[in-house]
Amino acid sequence: MVHSFLIGGGRDPEGIAESHAPFVAAAGGPIRVLLLEEPDHDPQRWSDALASAGAAEVDVRIVSVASPPAPADLDGVAGVFVAGGWTPGYQEAFAASSDWGAALAEAGIPFAGYSAGAAIAARHAVVGGYVAVHEGRRVAVCDEDAGEDLDEIAVRPGLGLVEAAVDVHCSQWGTLTRLLNAVALHGLPGGWGIDEHTTLELREGEVRVHGAGAVYRVGQELAVEILTAC
Repeated sequence: MVHSFLIGGGRDPEGIAESHAPFVAAAGGPIRVLLLEEPDHDPQRWSDALASAGAAEVDVRIVSVASPPAPADLDGVAGVFVAGGWTPGYQEAFAASSDWGAALAEAGIPFAGYSAGAAIAARHAVVGGYVAVHEGRRVAVCDEDAGEDLDEIAVRPGLGLVEAAVDVHCSQWGTLTRLLNAVALHGLPGGWGIDEHTTLELREGEVRVHGAGAVYRVGQELAVEILTAC
């Protein structure tokens, strides 16, 4: 199992430093950031975030469907960090590389995912949407602004680093209800809901939480029954 650090997002400088520090310490050396090519992508943001957590050497590589992640991106680095942004775009870019996940496992280096990067770490990635469909009835389960330009909840193939699904910004954006619905409607093997400025660390069955917020563990059987109007 890849030593994984899943960060739920957040922009507060102190929260960023605290939530990123466990990954930086585990890497203990050069870190490569993989950042989706978007109109407003900002490589310096991610270098500065990791530097604030103690990273001495960070470089950023821009990825896209046309230029997907490659095993060579892991050469000469002690850790890899997948940044945040438009989650469906990250999923498409990483899906275009059939051997990157296997190369990461073989390299044996720590992985960190921030927001979108955390979501696509799962075997079944919740990439967006804000509407759940229960027996033909459409129910808005979180704010449309959290939908990533998607309508119905979308679950697509992820990296498979984590068995359970992952959703992020949970307490801040109200996405825990989306995760509950994704698990129930798509038959997923549970889920992790992660708050901003909070890191879920997973390693060989060990679970640790770092940072200011909470992590919500959703069992496959669901602790919450989902009801809609008749």
